[in-house]
Amino acid sequence: MRWLFLILLLADCTGASRQTVPRPPSHDIWDKLLQKHVDKAGWVDYKGFEEDSEILEQYLELLGSNAPDKKLWSEDEQLVYWINAYNAFTVKLIVDHYPLKSIRDLDPLLSIPTLNTVWHRKFFKIGGRKTSLDEIEHEILRKQFEEPRIHFAINCASYSCPPLRAEAYRADNINNQLNEQATLFINDPLRNHIKENQVALSAIFDWFQEDFTQDGSVIKYVNQYSHTPISESADVEYLPYSWQLNEK
Repeated sequence: MRWLFLILLLADCTGASRQTVPRPPSHDIWDKLLQKHVDKAGWVDYKGFEEDSEILEQYLELLGSNAPDKKLWSEDEQLVYWINAYNAFTVKLIVDHYPLKSIRDLDPLLSIPTLNTVWHRKFFKIGGRKTSLDEIEHEILRKQFEEPRIHFAINCASYSCPPLRAEAYRADNINNQLNEQATLFINDPLRNHIKENQVALSAIFDWFQEDFTQDGSVIKYVNQYSHTPISESADVEYLPYSWQLNEK
């Protein structure tokens, strides 16, 4: 009986510890909102999001109170958390000031590029700490993950941005989702003009060259996903960037 008691006690303690291990929050609410308010081409119905703002806030509160745990969460779980968080808080930013023509309308009057823009605004908390979209993108996603495909997944609510995916990112499918986003964006004639010997690429490839050239040139990177093979000697230009709202 004594051994049975010890076995039962150990099992109870193990079960209790399992219950206290923090797990990543569900992204189901965000997934349903995206399916409802984003079309297959990535255009966003911000008016619809505005009408569902209470549901959006539920998801944002879930994110804010469940910050990633680097020791207990897998890298993919952390990655999808931050991508979904960036996109969801960007939508909140637009909804809170809707209607507007561009996210850049929310820049401070004395905006200084890289130092003081709408993306530096600390308008939300994660784990009780105020943070910004700029911090998520540059200090977390770019530095901690070294994954260039994040540039095709996070959305800045603008026409020239990679389209907002009409579903949440998921840890068990993140690699496929990122590959799909890269392929869709690079072959999108609205955002990249690709010919064998001449290309006009999104300014994203110019702004973040260091992320795309770790293993070679920008052309080499783009060729991984381009339906049209590009010559390494092709002329490369970068397109003007439209900050017009990516609205239906």
